[in-house]
Amino acid sequence: MSNTKNDARLGGRFTFSGTSLTVQRIGYGAMKLSGPGVWGPPKDPDVAVAILREAAAAGVNHIDTADFYGPHVTNQIIRRALHPYPAGLVIVTKLGGRRPPDGSWQSAISPQDLTAGVHDNLANLGLDALDIVNYRVMGSGHGPAEGSIAEQVTVLEDLRRKGLIRHVGVSNVTAAQVAEAQMITDVVCVQNNYNLAHRHDDALIDDLARQGIAYVPFFPLGGFTPLQSTTLNDVAAALGATPMQVALAWLLHRSPNILLIPGTSSLAHLRENLAAGQLALSPQVLAQLDGMEK
Repeated sequence: MSNTKNDARLGGRFTFSGTSLTVQRIGYGAMKLSGPGVWGPPKDPDVAVAILREAAAAGVNHIDTADFYGPHVTNQIIRRALHPYPAGLVIVTKLGGRRPPDGSWQSAISPQDLTAGVHDNLANLGLDALDIVNYRVMGSGHGPAEGSIAEQVTVLEDLRRKGLIRHVGVSNVTAAQVAEAQMITDVVCVQNNYNLAHRHDDALIDDLARQGIAYVPFFPLGGFTPLQSTTLNDVAAALGATPMQVALAWLLHRSPNILLIPGTSSLAHLRENLAAGQLALSPQVLAQLDGMEK
C-alpha cells in the first residue's frame, strides 16, 4: 500500500518504534463515520464505506478507531469497506471507554472490561490480533488527569503476550503516565489532544521524538470546536489553501514523529485533508503560525 508517490503526498512515512509497522504520516480517524454525537449508524452508510475505500486507494494505511464509537458502528463499517484488509494496513484501536444505552461516555477499565473490549474489537473488525491498542484514559473533558494507569497497561501487556494485541499505546495521558506505562511495556504511540491552538504537550512531543515514539494528535483540527484564527485564515488565503489544510501541514512540520488522523464524514473534506501533505510552509509562514495565540 506504499509507494514513493504516496510517501510524498501523504507526509512521508513513519515506522512505529520496535515494530515492522510502517504507515504514511497522514492517516484517517474513523470516529465521524458513526452517527451524530458518535452514536448510532451514519445517515448514509454507503458514503462511509466510500470514504474508507477512497482513503485506502489514495495510500492511507493508518486507520484509528474504537469499538465504543457507535458503539461497534465504525469497526463494522471498516470491516465492510476494507475486509479482507490490504497488506500493510495498520488499524489502531483503543480501550477504556464504553457507551451505555443513554449515549453517555463511561470508563471501562477493569481487567474484565479491557479483555472484553479486545474481543469486541477483534470480532467487529474481523481480526485474529489487533495491530496497536491504546489504553484511553477517560478524563473530565479538560485534558489528562494524573493517576496510576499501571493496572490497565498491565492487562494490555498480558493480552499482548497472549497474542491478541501486537503493540500497546496510551491516550489522553500525562508525561508521568507515559513513563509509568513504559516500565510495563514498550509504548509505541501516544495519542493526546494537540493542535495549533492547544500546545500543552510540546515538551512531551520532543521527548517522544528523541525516543522514536509516535505522537498522534487527536482533534488535530480542534475537534468539536474547530480551530478559529485570523492568522490561520490569512495564511491559508495567501497559500490558496483551506485553514484546516494549513493546520494539518503545520502539524506535519512540527515534528517527524507526529502522525495525523483527521476524521471526516465527507469525501470532499477527505480529499482536502489528504492534500495537506503536499502543502509547503515557508520558514516565514511557520513563524507566523508558531506565534499564534495559544
